[in-house]
Amino acid sequence: MSGGHLAGGAGLPQATIVGEAGRGSGLVPLSPKVNEDIMLLHIIARGRIGRGPEAELVERYMKRVTWAQKISELPDTGGRVPAAPVGSRTVLLDEGGEQMSSLEFAKLLEKWRDGGVREARFCLGAADGFTPDEREGADKVIAFGRATWPHLMARAMLAEQLWRATSIVAGHPYHREGRQ
Repeated sequence: MSGGHLAGGAGLPQATIVGEAGRGSGLVPLSPKVNEDIMLLHIIARGRIGRGPEAELVERYMKRVTWAQKISELPDTGGRVPAAPVGSRTVLLDEGGEQMSSLEFAKLLEKWRDGGVREARFCLGAADGFTPDEREGADKVIAFGRATWPHLMARAMLAEQLWRATSIVAGHPYHREGRQ
């Protein structure tokens, strides 16, 4: 399962930051007042998304997210994961992870944010997924159903779920779970 390793060795390339609010990426920056109370949503993904429909979906949904955000891309193998700040939380996306409803996911992010977590890191591994040690070291391991999803689709689905979760927390009417 070496392809799923998050940490790389010495001399390997660093992660490429492909999107960060307020840095000319097209992502919506937050006002300074809002930034003080919102944790950073950091997607750390293996592989390059390039240009295409999946990249357009990721961009479309991340533009809607009003919380601070950053996307880091790593090579399929090797590379170094950006250092985790003290008090951050790490979520691995893995087909064997817990299946959460959108409402449960939103409540988790809200609990972390309100509890003072400054960064929630969402890691998408390479083709071989994550090692048992990586799964054990994560704060949460989640799945988008029991099916195996292509890496780029999983990234787009994560972007949509982040938009949905933050809209639920904000009381926005986008989410309709349980409505008749």
